[in-house]
Amino acid sequence: MTIRIAESGLPEALGEDREGLLRLSLKLDAAATGASGVLLLAGGPALAGALGAPAGLPRPVGAFLAAYAAAIWLAGSRPRAVRPAARAAVALNLLWVADSIALLAAGWFPLTGPGVAFVVAQAVAVALFADLQLLGLRRARPAIG
Repeated sequence: MTIRIAESGLPEALGEDREGLLRLSLKLDAAATGASGVLLLAGGPALAGALGAPAGLPRPVGAFLAAYAAAIWLAGSRPRAVRPAARAAVALNLLWVADSIALLAAGWFPLTGPGVAFVVAQAVAVALFADLQLLGLRRARPAIG
């Protein structure tokens, strides 16, 4: 088997599925997002109190995250990754990061220390997923020449 080093520095076997990283990044995003959604749905008001968020916030956000995770998992599970869905995931992930920063900067909620840490940690994770998805989109482009 012939091995070459791809632009990203990752080994890539010639003829390898060029969308593998994109599908993997979508599935990882879906798994983490789904876990967060389930946590917020199950924890509800108790979790809100610990984080300093309004009691009615965790469940609707958890439901949104669970639905988003299902859609992203579906896109990543297809034999050929759906690039428009991946681009939408990147855009939504970057919007989530921007909103997280705005939430902290504007002080919209009286977050506790653990609440601030939770918002920062999830924003960093979401930014990393967006970056990984962008890398996957670049690698999935057809080879030129």
